[in-house]
Amino acid sequence: MVNLLNLNQPQLADYFTSIGEKPFRAKQLMRWMHHYGVLDLDQMTDIAKVLREKLRQEAEFKLPDVQLEQISDDGTRKWLIGTNNLKDGTANSVETVFIPEDDRGTLCISSQVGCALECTFCSTGRQGFNRNLSVSEIIGQLWIANHSLRQSEGYNMLPASDRIISNVVMMGMGEPLANYDNVVTAMQIMLDDSAYGLSRRRVTLSTSGMVPAMDKLKEDCPVALAVSLHAPNDALRDEIVPINKKYPIKDLMAACERYLVKAPRDFVTFEYVMLDGVNDTLEHARQLLDVVRNVPCKFNLIPFNPFPNSGYGTSKPMQVRAFRDMLMQAGYVVTVRKTRGEDIDAACGQLAGKVLDKTRRTERTIAIQSGAIERDALQPGQ
Repeated sequence: MVNLLNLNQPQLADYFTSIGEKPFRAKQLMRWMHHYGVLDLDQMTDIAKVLREKLRQEAEFKLPDVQLEQISDDGTRKWLIGTNNLKDGTANSVETVFIPEDDRGTLCISSQVGCALECTFCSTGRQGFNRNLSVSEIIGQLWIANHSLRQSEGYNMLPASDRIISNVVMMGMGEPLANYDNVVTAMQIMLDDSAYGLSRRRVTLSTSGMVPAMDKLKEDCPVALAVSLHAPNDALRDEIVPINKKYPIKDLMAACERYLVKAPRDFVTFEYVMLDGVNDTLEHARQLLDVVRNVPCKFNLIPFNPFPNSGYGTSKPMQVRAFRDMLMQAGYVVTVRKTRGEDIDAACGQLAGKVLDKTRRTERTIAIQSGAIERDALQPGQ
């Protein structure tokens, strides 16, 4: 059975052609599935009954399961989304978060079950990695959130033009560019006027710095770009964002400059988690200004959200303000991210889900902390 939620409009057109149908059916089906959120063939009244019967035999609309929905005191919503292993059926889950604000509604979407990059300050990274999400599991998070929010607002079939979710950020669990093909296909559905109709400026992909994939993305699907920087020099970034050892800051900045040639915004957003005594001094701010001097950018400073055994503390508000002020005095736009949904563990860096770790990362971390093995003795994949 072909899961039609895995296909963007050109792929749907190819599918209909392959079963002897006209390719224009793809646009009709996209509107039903995504624009109106209808997955019941009987309600798709402009599709011929004969074709609907054929689709019942050959295709399906398979969404991931909603295991839990939580609502924070501040209105933030979090969904625990079930994503069983495609090969052996073992249970995993990821988390999706909706953040309502006065002028927008932002959905934070996950792209992987866990994450393989091991950023030391991230709860997801501590859990290890299981697998990439499929297109239907990625776009399914947007479908599920839309459906839930429509019901809560008293709507049945709310067109995308009246959408509650105005912005999507690929900032949930996982590194989006490590699941490149599926993420790009899902974003193409988000941008499709027959589906969700979001503008490229309102879809943001956040990466830790996978340089070759950034270069590819600017050609295939240039959306707004956010880069998880978190350190102003290679020595520190090597430690807290290990992918920096492969793509150091100089290479990353050059990739950002190249990306802006095709980007829908004329700046890159640099995300910077503020870790007490680690990366939050005024000297770090000075180094940061030097690092980004050739990249049009703005900064999003993120107070660290603690999780058990993280080993890090949250920068003091006075230190965050001093860091922010130094960047602003240099002429940059700087925001300090508000902590939202902390009471339901939905804040930045807290998304955890349930990951059946193939990398044995938790096991290795416990061994390191207990002194049973030396970190330097570990080889990749151990």
